[in-house]
Amino acid sequence: MHGPASPGWLLVALCAATGAYCLLRMRSSDAEQRRAAGDEALMGFGMAVMAVPAGVFTPPWWVWPGYVVLFGAAALRALWAARSGAHHLHHLVGAGAMAYLSVAMTVAAPASGHHHAGTTITGVPALTGVLLAYFAGYVIVAGVRLLPVAGVTGVTEAAGVSGVAGGPPVSVARGWGDRPELARVCRLSMGIGMLAMLLTM
Repeated sequence: MHGPASPGWLLVALCAATGAYCLLRMRSSDAEQRRAAGDEALMGFGMAVMAVPAGVFTPPWWVWPGYVVLFGAAALRALWAARSGAHHLHHLVGAGAMAYLSVAMTVAAPASGHHHAGTTITGVPALTGVLLAYFAGYVIVAGVRLLPVAGVTGVTEAAGVSGVAGGPPVSVARGWGDRPELARVCRLSMGIGMLAMLLTM
């Protein structure tokens, strides 16, 4: 959220790379995967723009109300999609957090005369604390889930990944857009990015 230059650029790079990979995931043959990837690409690029250091680029005041509308609509869409699966609730929280950050930027923009450098962005402390707790927990859980499980890997290799006991190994060709472990890395990266943004409030 327009903090110091070096950490700001690291956050921009992380979020932009995540958004770019999510665009690649949108080429998946699975409709649900494409929908989730689109939501996450929007989050990634939105966070990248929000993290650009103010000394380099300060968006005009109307960008932040536009962000409120955009991510408010994304939150409503995720809420509607949550009827078919609880996994959409994370997208709901993420879009809601982006809308919340955008509201804080909208309130701060007129007071700062379009210059965010040196301006303190503040929100509702209780809501900020709840979002910080959620994303901190999410980052920890997502990180643990990425750890390799030796037992499961060994069983898979012993079975030949064939689905038939004793059968020959079957290679499952998956494109870069269909690798679930990379999708989890993307979500973890965006969780870390959101945590960093919330800590600046």
